[in-house]
Amino acid sequence: MQKEQIRIDFGQIELSDLETEEDFRKEAQRLLPEALVQIGEAMGEQTWIALQEKVKGSRSKGTTSSNEKRKFVKEAGKNYQRGATARDRKEIEDYIVEQLRSHQE
Repeated sequence: MQKEQIRIDFGQIELSDLETEEDFRKEAQRLLPEALVQIGEAMGEQTWIALQEKVKGSRSKGTTSSNEKRKFVKEAGKNYQRGATARDRKEIEDYIVEQLRSHQE
């Protein structure tokens, strides 16, 4: 899992309103679906690159269409969002809370 791939738009968050642990958790839960998609897309991008490298090594011609790549990456993001384990979701939520706290200071 690549938590460093998560881009949080802090301009859309009123950090001064986050006071209690519950406030931080609620905001992290609100941000979680998009974070899951971002991580899934990052993994999809890496998978696409690995597949293309594997195809280049073989004699068959690979598909390198940017449109196909974009579809593959988007689908990987959606799949990860739907299929992330409870443990992954908790780790990502914790990471988001940590990021919120660090930007609040």
